[in-house]
Amino acid sequence: MEKINFVKNGVLRLPPGFRFHPTDEELVVQYLKRKVFAFPLPASIIPEVDVCKSDPWDLPGDLEQERYFFSTREAKYPNGNRSNRATGSGYWKATGLDKQIVTSRGNQMVGMKKTLVFYRGKPPHGSRTDWVMHEYRLVTSETTQNKNSTQNLVMPVENWVLCRIFLKKRSAKIEDEETGNANGGRKSRTGRPVFYDFMTKERADLNLAPSSSSSGTSGITEISSNESEDHEESSCNSFPYFRRKQ
Repeated sequence: MEKINFVKNGVLRLPPGFRFHPTDEELVVQYLKRKVFAFPLPASIIPEVDVCKSDPWDLPGDLEQERYFFSTREAKYPNGNRSNRATGSGYWKATGLDKQIVTSRGNQMVGMKKTLVFYRGKPPHGSRTDWVMHEYRLVTSETTQNKNSTQNLVMPVENWVLCRIFLKKRSAKIEDEETGNANGGRKSRTGRPVFYDFMTKERADLNLAPSSSSSGTSGITEISSNESEDHEESSCNSFPYFRRKQ
């Protein structure tokens, strides 16, 4: 049977109605593990891309959707294990602790997931963005037994990782809080109190905003914030904005 390839020019293209929403276990066991050991993949659906050669918005695929890539890790230093995650405009920075990927049956750990956030600029003064990456790496071990002891040996594997990159959507509540902080934590006051004189000869149209040219005849009086504070106590009892016609 001919193998169907759903990736064209590095971009995932599925038939209408199909969605690719694998679990963490499926990503590690069905895709990353098979990729590392050169086994046939369930489908040619994840392209090979060096994610650190481009900024997240320049990677192939739909920016509004989650994107998956096979990538290799580049060592930051010749004799070290740290990865080089610098791009053209910034860098990926790990956040939090790595999460163990455990199978649903048998509670066997098969991989690890690292969460990274993209920062613009150069460390340590980069500015945080909403781009997030989940980096999956394979954890394999082999148990060997001899006459004297049992040993767990880590099997050498290729330096493949599987990356899931997406743009984190901010909630309206967070955006309102940030707007409030930018304004000093106070809501802006757009208008001043307006009082109406209902005893005038011509009634005012309450649906119209007051204007400076008609304030003397329409019975609509606009009071500044300082004046309203001075008359606040007396207005509760005498209601000065209701005048009896002389």
